[in-house]
Amino acid sequence: MIVTGFARDQWYVAAYGHEVGRRQLGRTILGEPILLYRTEDGRAVAMADRCVHRRFPLSEAPSHLVGDQVVCGYHGFTYGPDGVCVAVPAQRRVPRTARLRSYPVVEQDSFVWVWIGDREPGDTTPPRAPWLTAPGYTTVCGMEPLNARYGLLVDNLLDLSHETYLHGGYIGTPEVAETPITTEVDEEAGVVHVSRHMDDAACPPFYAESTGIRGRITRWQDIEYHPPCLYLLHSRVAPVGSPPPAADGADRHAFHVEVVYAITPSTEGSTYDFWAVARDFALDDEGVSDFLRESNRAVVLQDVAALDTLEKVLAGEGEHYQELSVNIDTGGLAARRILARMAGESAARPRSAAP
Repeated sequence: MIVTGFARDQWYVAAYGHEVGRRQLGRTILGEPILLYRTEDGRAVAMADRCVHRRFPLSEAPSHLVGDQVVCGYHGFTYGPDGVCVAVPAQRRVPRTARLRSYPVVEQDSFVWVWIGDREPGDTTPPRAPWLTAPGYTTVCGMEPLNARYGLLVDNLLDLSHETYLHGGYIGTPEVAETPITTEVDEEAGVVHVSRHMDDAACPPFYAESTGIRGRITRWQDIEYHPPCLYLLHSRVAPVGSPPPAADGADRHAFHVEVVYAITPSTEGSTYDFWAVARDFALDDEGVSDFLRESNRAVVLQDVAALDTLEKVLAGEGEHYQELSVNIDTGGLAARRILARMAGESAARPRSAAP
């Protein structure tokens, strides 16, 4: 069964930092319409994207910013960056209940994270993807929406054997599907680890063209999934016969690519697929950046097409279909179990009424 419940009281990626500016941006996360923008001093803020008066979206024109305030384009209700209404038309008194839900925001590793839940985050912080902004790495990124539930994308990314069949010509080779995986679950931290190490594999175009390797490679895929939102793929590629990493972690004979996905559920049947590829080689080569950007986006769009199709199939079958799982699914099944537990814990907590 695919998990469709939402885990609340969690951090989710709402946008890249470069997407949030002095124009309003609307995103729907866990079914909640959210408005994002930056104040004049550069601070990112998030609040409900519906005017309290007649529910007009504050992210849609003719709604607009005046200084740090957002003015509803329908009747002129005006809100500060904390979501409190400061002006209404034709009267001086602002109703005490005229306020929008505001959301805690953290900017980290090029992402704008928003806390979705009813309790405060306290000392809970988003998981890290430091390579996206670290010296010694160059990053390309993008986002594609899916018309599919987010559990399908989690399944997809935790079973990379599909690369052989869905992404041939980009990142897929026969060895990916042929090589067994190892799966470990850190129950205390709630992190799923899936690894596939290929000692002698064909070099797919994604790596041959970007690294210049000609011939067969040693290829490692080490996944960390931090439910509910962040997926990290540590990819190591080196010519066959190259020395392994040293005891101190030095690995100068290999090329390293950190592939990051932020998997943000929008509604029960739609998802934001934020993707980024950080590399530690050819740092200033715009040609390599363009190639990796175009290639990874092509791969993501292949996933989008497949998962959109799968969503239609599952929606038509309802709950009675029989699913078969095998060894390659152990990571995805562990992720489902953790997500179901998190969603169950969220459902057991009483929710406050949305303002």
